[in-house]
Amino acid sequence: MMADLALSTRHPVQDTQREARNRFLVRMWLYAVLVVLLALFVVGGATRLTGSGLSITEWKPIHGVIPPIGEAQWQEELEKYRQIPQYQQINRGMSLEEFKVIYWWEWAHRLLARGVGFLVALPLAFFWLTGRLENHLKPKLLGLLALGGLQGFIGWWMVASGLSERVSVSQYRLATHLTLACLIFAATMLIARGLAPHSAGPAGAKVRRMAGWMLVLVLVQIYLGALVAGLHAGMSFNTWPLMDGRLWPDQLLFLDPAWLNFFENPKTVQFTHRIGAYIVFAAAAWHAVSTWRALPGSTHARRAVLLFLLVCAQAVVGIVTLLSVVQLHAALTHHVLAILLLGFAAAHWRGTRGAYLPQTQVAVRS
Repeated sequence: MMADLALSTRHPVQDTQREARNRFLVRMWLYAVLVVLLALFVVGGATRLTGSGLSITEWKPIHGVIPPIGEAQWQEELEKYRQIPQYQQINRGMSLEEFKVIYWWEWAHRLLARGVGFLVALPLAFFWLTGRLENHLKPKLLGLLALGGLQGFIGWWMVASGLSERVSVSQYRLATHLTLACLIFAATMLIARGLAPHSAGPAGAKVRRMAGWMLVLVLVQIYLGALVAGLHAGMSFNTWPLMDGRLWPDQLLFLDPAWLNFFENPKTVQFTHRIGAYIVFAAAAWHAVSTWRALPGSTHARRAVLLFLLVCAQAVVGIVTLLSVVQLHAALTHHVLAILLLGFAAAHWRGTRGAYLPQTQVAVRS
């Protein structure tokens, strides 16, 4: 009887250790997904900035994994590209070697996207079937997988907008594509950080709320940046802090109805992105100061300060990108740093909420 009692008292500890081990494995998997997603953002940004996104004019989810082989197949792909407005109006006379450069960027982007799908689906099936997933994780991870599938369709929907009447993709569809990708990245970070040991307990309600708003503001600013990219709005008004020689430039609302200016007027879109940057900067500064006052020297306060420093770095790179008239390396750095900022904002907000208790501890406490 005493042996049975001793065995029963060991079970919660053993269960907790097993849960901790499973959480570690799932967390490492999700961190690997984040790394590949970041690589996908890098290649996607380069694809956009080099004008490569329309080089593959068909959507072949399975067969498209295999690139053209031999001169005949390359000529066939180039001939398909010659049929679209981008070639006829911008790249007419492009050689096969020049075409290969833009083709490989788009092909790499699509290949990485397919790779992420497998990196999510296969380990998810393994962890699920071997009983390593807690119940609260299952709908979240299935949701990630579903969003990834939706993103594939959104990506082709975006590309299709530039194949018939336009020389580039629709800014509306580009912003939708990038924003959904950011939601997937942030959600993955939130799930992964929720499984990590936390060095500090939950922060106060005001700190948690402001950290959440920082995540929202960064995401909105990325959406505004996508509109800037879609309209090539960064290629003009390349001065700072003045825009078109004024703090408040003319002709911000000349389209009718007025709301169209915020999506289709390049000057208004760039101006809105600038104002968004100032708002994010001010909010990050306020969050850092208020968190340090409320929780001086704490992990939450240090992370709020680091978040502010990342916002400052992103602001500097953004200004350099504007002044350089969207020079490739500056623009790509601006793009990637935005994703890193988003990921850190998500991790920071999740950290202010504290850690999940293992299910066995919850059961014991209840």
